[in-house]
Amino acid sequence: MTTADGRRAADGDPTPDDDPTPAPGDKVVADTVAAVVRQWENVRPDLDTGPMEVIGRVNRCAALLQQAEDAPLRRAGLTRPEFDVLGTLRRTGHELTPSDIARETFSSGAAVTKRLKQLTERGLVERRGDTRDRRVAHVRLTEAGRDLVDSVLPDQLAYETGVLSGIERERQRELAGLLGELLGQLEGRLRLPRA
Repeated sequence: MTTADGRRAADGDPTPDDDPTPAPGDKVVADTVAAVVRQWENVRPDLDTGPMEVIGRVNRCAALLQQAEDAPLRRAGLTRPEFDVLGTLRRTGHELTPSDIARETFSSGAAVTKRLKQLTERGLVERRGDTRDRRVAHVRLTEAGRDLVDSVLPDQLAYETGVLSGIERERQRELAGLLGELLGQLEGRLRLPRA
């Protein structure tokens, strides 16, 4: 027997047949991940699919947000990774090396190199060589890059506020805290720098 959110009910746990009324504050989850979990439980009832309910939903939400056609980033002709590069340069307020940007954006060096090439061609960033080490480059925003970040960010934040508007503010803070715990654990496990 499965519960309303797609998980298998443990022996002795109440099921929807026992009490069809959700507890106050509980919301019945009906999404694609719940359907996937139910399918897995049908073919592999011996497995605990609980982790899939979290990781699957995080991945699905990220994918849907990346694909959103009406997002301001998309309208500005930017991908989220490109905006992350521009945003990193804007919020730190100084030149960074490509290695610094890779660390800040959790990206590979090759991915950052490709993004910097595209952003340079668009006149949004510029690179200069290091006077002491020719292998090192320093990257900074151009005026056009700074103006683009400053114009897009308020619209992007308003868009993201709209995306979250169906969730009460207190529950948004709770979700942010839980995701922060997960991110902190993952960064610690992977030895990534924390802010």
